[in-house]
Amino acid sequence: MGPDAVAELMRNLLREALILGAPVLAAACITSFLISLLQTLTSLQDQTISTVPRLLIVVGLLMAALPWFLGRLMSYTLSLFSDFHRFLGAG
Repeated sequence: MGPDAVAELMRNLLREALILGAPVLAAACITSFLISLLQTLTSLQDQTISTVPRLLIVVGLLMAALPWFLGRLMSYTLSLFSDFHRFLGAG
């Protein structure tokens, strides 16, 4: 396996990781921003007020989007295994 094939594998892997991680990260960032804004406006500075809702929203999003996540992971894995011969140099 040459350097080009390794670079292609890594590029595809990082792209899939970005696609799968972006919705969760975006939801956590938006939630954190809104809660920080609410805490600033109301002068409440308790750490649990910011942590618990963010955790609940991330867990809820993961549970709701789990079929999509698994579908993406399965299609990536199947495409990787179907092109396995290319990366081994056998054809």
